[in-house]
Amino acid sequence: MQRRKPLGGAEFAPETIYLNSASSGLLPARSAAALRAALDESASYGTMGRDYFAPAAASRAAFGRLLDTSPDRVAIGSSVAVQSAFVAATLPAGSEVLVPEGDFSSLVNPLAARPGIKLRSVPLADLAEAVRPGTALVAFSAVQSLDGRIADLEAVRTAARAHGARTYLDITQAAGWLPLRAADFDFVVCGAFKWLLCPRGTTFMAFGGPDREEEAWPAALHAGWVAGEDTGASSYGPVVAPAATARRYDEPHAHYSYVGAEQSLALIEELGVATVHAHNTALADHYRAGLAARGLTPRPAPGSAIVSTPGIADAESRLTEAGVRISVRGGLLRAAFHLYNSTDDVDRLLALLA
Repeated sequence: MQRRKPLGGAEFAPETIYLNSASSGLLPARSAAALRAALDESASYGTMGRDYFAPAAASRAAFGRLLDTSPDRVAIGSSVAVQSAFVAATLPAGSEVLVPEGDFSSLVNPLAARPGIKLRSVPLADLAEAVRPGTALVAFSAVQSLDGRIADLEAVRTAARAHGARTYLDITQAAGWLPLRAADFDFVVCGAFKWLLCPRGTTFMAFGGPDREEEAWPAALHAGWVAGEDTGASSYGPVVAPAATARRYDEPHAHYSYVGAEQSLALIEELGVATVHAHNTALADHYRAGLAARGLTPRPAPGSAIVSTPGIADAESRLTEAGVRISVRGGLLRAAFHLYNSTDDVDRLLALLA
């Protein structure tokens, strides 16, 4: 294959061979610098900085551009689990929610914990065919955390619309390297601390589907003062006038997280998701070929930047000692290839496995 150098230039100089983006991404140099400046600023201006809302607004807009949607349709928050609880609260008692077996707990558990919801799990490959009359919501990850399998997004979307079900898509393991459009799904959630390289505590929720009139927005049950149309007039008592946009679902955000996110998302935009996709998947394919040459067979996940392999999980400690950051999930050695990786990283991993 063509030899590939890391993308991002001087933004990354890790002391390790970092193959663990499926757990958390590396912070670009520009993001780290912005965070240091924000910390220094806090010594004189407090932990909300001189402008609490500007980095969050810039991050919201950047995420919208990455998902080909308006920032008016994007809310900001702190975790996927909180957003899942919000989606669960939009469902009436007795609703059937369809999920893939073994999908990530932050997506699934808040739905399962909602009283009155009937949770039904099926294999990922059967998800589209399992949508039926009476299914209220299909909730699933675009890319599975455990083994990198990519869902058939179009098939699930088509099946859900045919049966009048809404869709809730988690793109935490996909955003930043897999091209996506928010408009194709009703709810799209993303924990941005992995492939989008943001600090932990950066989460986005995008609302797809048709434009919403005032009465068509779901109730903003977790909204606080930042969700008011006029935040200055929304600090005490009930929020009388929620924001006219998806900002009505904002949480009071962690300022530092979004200071870093503004810079990280700018880098992803500069490189382009299509470029990152080509880079990541080429490295993953090179790794799969190397595994096959050694008689090892990873879990099938064609086209994915995540490669999970059974039978070699015990290599993790040896790899860690050799300076390779990698993870084990469900007895599988999980390697995740991102823009700061190179062909040399893949070859080093394969040599250590041999």
